[in-house]
Amino acid sequence: MEDPMVSVIIPNYNYARSLGLSIRSAQEQDYPNMEIIVVDDCSTDGSEAIARSLGVTVLSTGTNSGVAVARNTGAAHASGQILFFLDSDVALRPGAVAAAVELLRDEPGIGAVCGMYEPEPLIRDSLVEECRCLQAYYWRTSSEGTVSFLISAMCAMRVEVFEAVGPFNPNLRQTEEVDYGQRLTQKYDLLLTPAIRGSHDDDSELVPLIRKIFTRGRLRVPLYAQRRKFAKGFETASRSWASLASLLGVVSLAAPAVLGPVAWAVPVLLFAAVIGLDFGMYRFVAGRRGPLFLLGFIGVQLVFNLTVAVGVAFGAAHWLLSPAFRRLYVRESAPSSPAAAL
Repeated sequence: MEDPMVSVIIPNYNYARSLGLSIRSAQEQDYPNMEIIVVDDCSTDGSEAIARSLGVTVLSTGTNSGVAVARNTGAAHASGQILFFLDSDVALRPGAVAAAVELLRDEPGIGAVCGMYEPEPLIRDSLVEECRCLQAYYWRTSSEGTVSFLISAMCAMRVEVFEAVGPFNPNLRQTEEVDYGQRLTQKYDLLLTPAIRGSHDDDSELVPLIRKIFTRGRLRVPLYAQRRKFAKGFETASRSWASLASLLGVVSLAAPAVLGPVAWAVPVLLFAAVIGLDFGMYRFVAGRRGPLFLLGFIGVQLVFNLTVAVGVAFGAAHWLLSPAFRRLYVRESAPSSPAAAL
């Protein structure tokens, strides 16, 4: 059977640092029938020139419009029967494209396949990034199998599936992958598999990362309120409770000042619950990096959990007060930015 054409679509906005690694990882795949399309979302850091220098097709969104529009633009100009979406801060491991094609060919009921990040970052920068990558690795490996959360940074689907589900919502600059996964799984299975792997250059600074986590937590609220269920996968109920317990634990630190020393039992029990609710992750980190690193990981993870809880709280308030926010995931027609070859 002839190998189907695969279009690797790489959206990019100001990822000059990792874009070359991402493109080269695609060029070095052993799959014989492939094209690479970089869609630049009006970058200002010279990353478009990096893509052009590597000999791939380069398109532009025309105006800075967000990653959803960039992916849609790439799909509209793709020649392949299979679309492989790859973020510009992710580098594929060898054999990833061939594995995706094989899975889609052998399992016609699967609408899309998503890959997993390696536990080490693509570019090592900081403790925060090391912790984030370990968390992402464990949460994904513990969710292996059928999920409803599209990991759009590294995923493949047949063109007919993309056409049936429709494009990424162009009105969403973030959480577009959660929306797409829930739409896709109304018609097809979505597989998260270790057969497709890649390394991710995650955020290395704490403040930008917690800002991103906060925004994503806030924007999840109208989606889950509308569909009345969480995404199937690593956003589990126990991890949601861990975020709430983290917030309550921090608030309860004031209790001893009012109730006396015995009240220290409250935050101690709450923080113990935070660890117990995702104990497998902490055990994994301790086994891989040792107890000293685990202490730092627990601190960073506490900040992540707190940020999620605060983001959801703000999202709930926003949902109650804003009809427009409640309609955030209602797809409305929006003009697409014309693509231009660079």
